[in-house]
Amino acid sequence: MSKKGLSSITKKLIMAITGAGLVLFLLFHGAMNVVSIFSEDAYRWICEFLGANWYAIVGTIGLAVLTALHLIYAFILSYQNFKARGRQRYAVNERPEGVSWASKNMLALGAFILFGLVFHLYDFWSKMQLAEIKGNAPVDGIDQIKFIFSNNYLSIMYLLWLIAIWFHLSHGIASVMQSIGWSNHVWQRRIEFLGKLFAFIIVAMFMSVVIYYWLIV
Repeated sequence: MSKKGLSSITKKLIMAITGAGLVLFLLFHGAMNVVSIFSEDAYRWICEFLGANWYAIVGTIGLAVLTALHLIYAFILSYQNFKARGRQRYAVNERPEGVSWASKNMLALGAFILFGLVFHLYDFWSKMQLAEIKGNAPVDGIDQIKFIFSNNYLSIMYLLWLIAIWFHLSHGIASVMQSIGWSNHVWQRRIEFLGKLFAFIIVAMFMSVVIYYWLIV
């Protein structure tokens, strides 16, 4: 740690740790949502289990803290990188060889994902767990899914949002492994492939729910 605050390495490590936590949450959340395709009753039971119970509230607070830290340090690191480029930032911005599009646009992708997250929280969390915390009756989870994804516009918007999440995760997962020292020159391409595959699995679970209730049910 430097005298001026956290070192760049420490900030990247915080980004990696918080990012890993968010990826694990997405994996759980995606698997939970897929249950709704196979059993509506099982999904309702999960929603009840994760309602306004103390452990669910603690988990929600922890998730909010992870998200806030991830966002804060994303903007800090992006701003520092912007300042470090100096006059070069005014030159023609060409993508260097070997640098993915997602890598160069992580902040923009993150901003779009945050924008979509606000709507997602309004569509589901505010009407389910938050409503129960306030002492009101929460909406039925299955009914809410059917209501949201019966709308063509909302379904398309959710799919676009999930595509942005895939791009963000495909680079982010590989970055997490690199930041914690699990990547090297030999394993770099394999880590990048695994990151894209893992991101695909997560996003595919969410997309399957959107497509199922939009086009099949």
